[in-house]
Amino acid sequence: MQKKIAPPFSLETALAKVKAAEDAWNSRDPERVALAYTIDSQWRNRTEFFTGRDAVKDFLRRKWAKELDYRLMKELWAYTDNRISVRFEYEWRDADSGQWMRTHGNEHWEFDEDGLMKRRDMSANDYPIEENERKYR
Repeated sequence: MQKKIAPPFSLETALAKVKAAEDAWNSRDPERVALAYTIDSQWRNRTEFFTGRDAVKDFLRRKWAKELDYRLMKELWAYTDNRISVRFEYEWRDADSGQWMRTHGNEHWEFDEDGLMKRRDMSANDYPIEENERKYR
């Protein structure tokens, strides 16, 4: 059984929280990923704003139907008592065109006392790459 990682964060627990998030997202399992968020979690993902765990699952299903062969890296940027900021980079293949893409961005996370994410704010940019330029497999 995995130990719950909850605030206040130390360097060790913030790094563990980021690694757990990276592993969950790389599973590409919306049900698994959604368990890390509060029932009423508030999200901003680029230009989309939504609330709730069910909306998270819907978003992730749409995302991974379009972003095939998704592979993600997250890196701890900063942390405080109940907040963590990360930079991330991921690669994916567009379902419609087959074009490989790399996405760079930042996320700011806020957690409740149980370690569930109650707020996620994400900004990102995409650009096309060639398959032989991939870093993450």
